[in-house]
Amino acid sequence: MTVEKGAWDALRSVSETRLVDLFKAEPDRLSRLSFDECGLHFDFSKTHLSTALVDRFSELAEACGFAAKRDALFAGAVVNLSESRPAEHPAERGQGAPESVARARNFHGRMRAMIDAIEAEVLGPIRHILHVGIGGSALGPDLLVDALGRDSDRYEVAVVSNVDGAALDEVFRRFDPQATLLVIASKTFTTTETMMNARSVLTWMDEDNVDDPYSRVVALTAAPEKAVEWGIDETRILPFAESVGGRYSLWSSIGFPAALALGWDAFEHLLEGAAAMDRHFRFTAPQANIPLIAAFVDQYYSRLRAAETRAVFAYDERLRLLPDYLQQLEMESNGKSVKTDGSPVDGQTAAITWGGVGTDAQHAVFQLLHQGTRLVPVEFVAAIEPDHVLDDSHHRALLINCFAQGAALMAGKANDDPARAYAGDRPSTTILLDRLDAARLGALLAFYEHRTFANAVLMGINPFDQFGVELGKEIARSIESEGTERFDASTRALIARGLG
Repeated sequence: MTVEKGAWDALRSVSETRLVDLFKAEPDRLSRLSFDECGLHFDFSKTHLSTALVDRFSELAEACGFAAKRDALFAGAVVNLSESRPAEHPAERGQGAPESVARARNFHGRMRAMIDAIEAEVLGPIRHILHVGIGGSALGPDLLVDALGRDSDRYEVAVVSNVDGAALDEVFRRFDPQATLLVIASKTFTTTETMMNARSVLTWMDEDNVDDPYSRVVALTAAPEKAVEWGIDETRILPFAESVGGRYSLWSSIGFPAALALGWDAFEHLLEGAAAMDRHFRFTAPQANIPLIAAFVDQYYSRLRAAETRAVFAYDERLRLLPDYLQQLEMESNGKSVKTDGSPVDGQTAAITWGGVGTDAQHAVFQLLHQGTRLVPVEFVAAIEPDHVLDDSHHRALLINCFAQGAALMAGKANDDPARAYAGDRPSTTILLDRLDAARLGALLAFYEHRTFANAVLMGINPFDQFGVELGKEIARSIESEGTERFDASTRALIARGLG
C-alpha cells in the first residue's frame, strides 16, 4: 500500500458529523477555521472540516510531497512534466527564481514604456482599446477591467473572444476605428479564433481609411517571431515567458489592456497583492495555509462525499465575471484523468465549477441548493465596503442576503410539510474582501491559483497542461482541409445542413 493510499484510507475513516454538531463539539471552531490575510477574510467553519480531518489532510499533503512541490514551483523547477516546463507565473509578481523575476521585470518595463507612448499619443490619439484573445488571453483582462475599471475615464475597453461575428459587430457599432488600438493576445500567435478576429478588425480599420492599421496594433505573445511574421513591428510586441500558462497569465503582458485602462499604479498594486498571497502560501504551515485549507475542503467534498460540482456566487456586481474566470482556471487545470506518471487517477478530479451573482442567483438556482438532492459546496465572495453612490441600504441588503444564505444552508428548517422542509447541513465557505481594489483582487486571484495547484498536488496530477482542448480544434481544421467523409453520419448531416 502506498503512503498516499494510506493517508486517503485514514481520511475515509473519519466519521461524518453534521455541521451544527461540529459547532457544538468544537467551541474554538470559528477561530481555527477563519483566517485573515492580505485584506481578505476566509471563513471555512461552515464546511465539514473537523480537527481530525485537518490533521489527516495535513498528513496526506506530507505524503504527497506538497512542501517540496510547492518549493519547486517557486524555484522555477520543471513542474509541468508533460511539457518539460516550469510554471513561472509567480515570477511575474516577483516571487520566483532570480533570473525569471528579472526577465519578468524587463517585460513589465516594456509594458510601461508602451503605455507611456500611447498616453503621449505616439501612436496617434487613442480612446478605444479593442483586445482580442480567447481563454486565458481574454478572461483575466476582462475580469480586471470589469471589476476595477468601471469608474475609469482613461479608455473604453472591449474584450472580444468569440469568433461569432456578432461579438465584433457589437464593438464596431460603438468604437471609432480612427481612435482604436487593436491588442492581439495569443501565447502562440496562431490561435485560430483570435487571428480571425484580428484580421477582421484590421479590415474594419482599413475600410475606414485608417492610415497604416498595423501601426495601431500591439501584440501580446510568448512567440514574438510569429507576431513579426504576421506583420507587426517588433517595437509593438510585448512578450511574456513561454513558461507562463495562458490561464495564469494576467500578471504578464496579457494584463496590458487592464494596466492601460486602470493605470500603471493599479497594475502594480495588483501584482503586490498577489505577491503577498504568494508569500503566505509559500511559507505558512498546512494548518494555517489558506489555499491548502481550501484544497482540503475541495478534496473532502469531491473525493470523500462524491460532490460533482462547486458553486461560486459573487455578492458584488463588479465580480460578476469571477465564476467564468474560475471555470477555466480550475477545470482546465485539474480536469484530468491521469496522474503525472501516466497512471489513471483513482477517484474524481476537478469538480465542475459554476456560479453567478447574488442576489440574482437566489431567484434562479438556490432552490436546488437548499432542497435539491445533490450535494453542492457553495462559496460566497463579497466586499465589506461598497463602491457606488447609492445609500448604504443597498449594500446592507446585499450582505445580509449573502450571510443569510450561508446560515440557511447550514441550519435548514424542519416542517411537517416535506415540500417546505429544509434538510440543512449544506456546506459553504465565505470570503470577504475589506474592499474591492487592485491589491485585494490580486490576492484573491493568487489564492485561487494556489488552491488549484494544491488540489493538483493532492490528486497527483499536472495542473499546467491542457491537451484536452486540442482535439475538437484539430477536427474543426480538418473539416476545412479534408472534407467530411471520415466523420460519422450525424456529424456529416449536421455539416451539410449547417454549411450547405
